[in-house]
Amino acid sequence: MKSVYLRVLWLCFGTLVFALGGFLVISRIMTQRSFDKGAPIGRNAGLQFEEAGLEYENGGAKALSTYLAWQHSFYPELEFYYTKKGRDLVTGVDRSSLLKMAKSRWSLMNVMGPIIIAVPSAESEYAFIVDIPPKNVALYLPYYLLLLCAVALLCWGLAVHFGSPLNKFTETVRSFGAGDLSARVGFTRRDEIGDVARAFDQMADRIETLLTAERRLLQDISHELRSPLARLSFAAELTRTSADRDGAAMRVHREVDRLTDLVQSLLQVTRAEGDLDARNLQIVGLDGLVRELIQDCEIEASARNCQMTLKGSSHLQLRADPELLRRAIENIFRNAIRHAPAGSNIEVTLNSTAANASVSVRDYGCGVPAEDVANIFKPFFRVDNSRDTATGGVGLGLAIAQRAILVHHGQIWAENAEPGLRVSVDLPVAG
Repeated sequence: MKSVYLRVLWLCFGTLVFALGGFLVISRIMTQRSFDKGAPIGRNAGLQFEEAGLEYENGGAKALSTYLAWQHSFYPELEFYYTKKGRDLVTGVDRSSLLKMAKSRWSLMNVMGPIIIAVPSAESEYAFIVDIPPKNVALYLPYYLLLLCAVALLCWGLAVHFGSPLNKFTETVRSFGAGDLSARVGFTRRDEIGDVARAFDQMADRIETLLTAERRLLQDISHELRSPLARLSFAAELTRTSADRDGAAMRVHREVDRLTDLVQSLLQVTRAEGDLDARNLQIVGLDGLVRELIQDCEIEASARNCQMTLKGSSHLQLRADPELLRRAIENIFRNAIRHAPAGSNIEVTLNSTAANASVSVRDYGCGVPAEDVANIFKPFFRVDNSRDTATGGVGLGLAIAQRAILVHHGQIWAENAEPGLRVSVDLPVAG
């Protein structure tokens, strides 16, 4: 903050000095122009030149001196000279240097020097010279010091306004670089600093999402592949030692199929992670999507002698990734089919409000223990740990659904319907 403060302070101080110099130069230029022939002061100076000439012609140097002294009494700050070919007609002193200054435009830039006016001109044989002393710069210093103090306070405010956010931004970047993926700037200001901070937060969100998904995938794979690989190793050993080699080969084939399903499910979980804005979003009609998925799942439901029914409707449009949203709702349907008793119904209900569209799926199975309702969306969680992929899946269906719904800024939850389990989804409508 100190460096920002000092830089702003020096910049403002330089601006003040430049403003003071500019003010003095402009005031000198305006003073000189006021002696032009058309200006009131210029006409008065011309009259003084004529009067001084008449006094010299009629009374000589003594009369001229009296006239110039009389003019000086009216304008005590000014000095007056009447010259012929550059020589003072009263004292005989050579005033050529003053005439040169009157002709030079650069003398106006010397704010510490006098302003010399020659009437009618510096080239004329007779010239009436007005010597205007420079303004005392010290007279302006108290005002400029007061202004400098005010600018110093303003600079401090500017330094706090700009330096503090930059310091926080720096600390956040360092924390994020040190491994704290949750570090965010969180600025709400609407200037360029706020734009940079929001761009960093968006970048950090995407990086955190990608790294978290990668870590979770590695942890899940390392955890879940142990048992299938052990079974596969055992089955491969049976193909070498067992008398029923065909049966052992079939077991190897089943374990390979289970590993394939597990890897595909893990990939689906990973694809469900990410930033929705980075996807190819489309306007999706929820009614049509749900009806199409019900038709696709009727084959699996019929195999368990179950029937899927649809209640309600929602004609709202969603701005979503069609494939990701389809996968989420399909996994909810298949989870309900898997746990529905034979001969039961699976109820799908559609509702909508001005802001949200909702899908609710209920089966009439045994439900979930109350303490496990919040855990069913965790990857690889199974209410019955003894179940394998043949009876209960790998425990990724609802995890995939939850991550896909959260990516769409929606909500998903489960509750016991007594009997059965009801899984509900709320999704925001398209803007």
